[in-house]
Amino acid sequence: MAADHGVIEHPTSTGLDNRKVAMWVFLASDCMFFGSLISAYMISKNRSVVGPYPEDLINIPFTSVSSFVLLMSSLAMVLALSGIQRGNVRQFRIWTVATGLLGLIFLGGQIYEFYEFNHEGLTLSRNLFGSSFFTLTGFHGTHVAIGVVWLFSLFLASFKKGLVTQKNSLWVEIAGLYWHFVDIVWIVIFTLVYLLPY
Repeated sequence: MAADHGVIEHPTSTGLDNRKVAMWVFLASDCMFFGSLISAYMISKNRSVVGPYPEDLINIPFTSVSSFVLLMSSLAMVLALSGIQRGNVRQFRIWTVATGLLGLIFLGGQIYEFYEFNHEGLTLSRNLFGSSFFTLTGFHGTHVAIGVVWLFSLFLASFKKGLVTQKNSLWVEIAGLYWHFVDIVWIVIFTLVYLLPY
């Protein structure tokens, strides 16, 4: 089925492009993955027999700033998608780089936090809190890193004729779905790990 703009679409019985459906299916499976990690954390967070404990290390103001940076990256992603959908490649490039840089700032904050926790004696094998915390936030950080690589790959591809255009903006939309998912997962993690009392 040909779209109005001349690009061949791949619709499914839902009327959605099969690439977008594939991303939704992947994100649904990732929801279950993170759900299990979050559940494991919630079950084990107060069961450590040795310290350090969450209340000894969690720095809510610092992590709040990192969280704000990541949430602002979602706005930048929306602007990048809007740019390419309107055929404004320059706007797409600016906001894609902005999104990626904000993601890198968030990752830098997470690395710093990991370093500080390790300096205070919390390691992956120290206690249940350390094991569940580093596993949960580490996997989320890995997802952010994958997203950053994906975004910069799209940015570089936009300099090659025909790879990133208004007509095939679906690829940017799919990257945006992934990025927004990563941000939503962080909101859940931030609320449950950092804001809930211990």
